[in-house]
Amino acid sequence: MPDFTREQQHGGRVAGVDEVGRGPLAGPVVAAAVVFGAGVPDDLAAVIDDSKKLKPAVREAIAARLPDVPGIEIGLGAASASEIDTLNIHHAAHLAMQRAVARLPHLPDYVLVDGNKLPSFGCRGEALVGGDALSLSIAAASIMAKVVRDRIMARLDVRWPAYGWDRNSGYGTVVHRAALSSAGVTPHHRKTFGTVRRQIEHLAMEGRA
Repeated sequence: MPDFTREQQHGGRVAGVDEVGRGPLAGPVVAAAVVFGAGVPDDLAAVIDDSKKLKPAVREAIAARLPDVPGIEIGLGAASASEIDTLNIHHAAHLAMQRAVARLPHLPDYVLVDGNKLPSFGCRGEALVGGDALSLSIAAASIMAKVVRDRIMARLDVRWPAYGWDRNSGYGTVVHRAALSSAGVTPHHRKTFGTVRRQIEHLAMEGRA
């Protein structure tokens, strides 16, 4: 389980940053930055974990409670599918994280990022591989980013229901791939991703692109 050790080691305002949505075929990549300015309540610390390990209802409950934690600061950022196609997913994920940190009320003193590369934030920081299993701030950021992204995909599903985005969050499930063939490519698809790119090429060959 993640803890608050690394935040306490650095002192000051330490932001945990994480992103979700590198792998899907559609939708934005979303990042969150979380600063526990007054520490983490014990009962909340006991349930915060890497978002991938938590059931959706648990993630939603934690995300609903986080804004009410005394002293907390939360910043959210995203990069669109078109930005992913322009920049590539790696640089777009870094852009989303930079936007999340920029949307905090104040620049943090230190940033802890999940991953092996540290984007430029204008302050000191470090990248932690598996950071969402080590740092409570990063884990909280992973939960916020996941919940927000899932909500975005559920809203997009209302307009483009064929792809099952309310259930698969844009990942390349059987339903999603089948809909690419039958319903085509939407503005929210990542056109440089192999599965989508091949479908665009196939439609072009048939004169339907």
